Amino acid sequence: MNVLSEPIVQRATPDAQELGGRSYAEYATSVLRDRLIVLDIPPGTPINDELIGRQLGIGRTPVREALKRLEAEHLVAVYPRRGTFAAPVDITDLASITEMRAQLEPLAASRAARFASPPLRKAMGDLAATLAEVDSAAISPIALMRYDLEVHRSIYAANGNPHLEEDLIKYDNLATRIWCLVIDRLPDVGGHVGEHVDLIRAIVDGQADRAADLARDHVTGFEQLIRSVI
Repeated sequence: MNVLSEPIVQRATPDAQELGGRSYAEYATSVLRDRLIVLDIPPGTPINDELIGRQLGIGRTPVREALKRLEAEHLVAVYPRRGTFAAPVDITDLASITEMRAQLEPLAASRAARFASPPLRKAMGDLAATLAEVDSAAISPIALMRYDLEVHRSIYAANGNPHLEEDLIKYDNLATRIWCLVIDRLPDVGGHVGEHVDLIRAIVDGQADRAADLARDHVTGFEQLIRSVI
């Protein structure tokens, strides 16, 4: 659903369960971030803070705060005298994004294998089991990409270093936007997402070196797959 293309309808204010302990600004950031990442809000789309506020059931102030955060993450662009827009996707950024991820993703995977708490290991094991049962031919590429996001975010959260987590979320978000831009031209994304099963299981089993190697291979394989269609 694209919040920017719907009629201007004031929805109910998000309840405590929907907020999940987040402020309105954090809630708006999360909703808009995910829609920008998968290009549900296409690059170049004008972003109207009043309209978004009405459609999320919140005021303009938390929406504006959310947009400032998303600008810092390079997901929205603000142009003087023109307004705020969904940021363009520049495929030429792929090399620099991959360079950073190839260094940081193995570190996060290794740390997660060493430091993840028992509850996080249990949750990651359950996610690996779910992914192992996914029929990639039966669900949409975007649904598969949402699994990809969930896997990466779970690894980052389990690594124990919040600064590393923050940086990797930013780079993974930008990489995912590039993926979604060309996803219709890719021969198969199911295999790429399926690689996560072995990676997650290595982390759950505490195999730090194997987890790092699998994470590095996954990142470089991602770049090669994208370059095969551009």
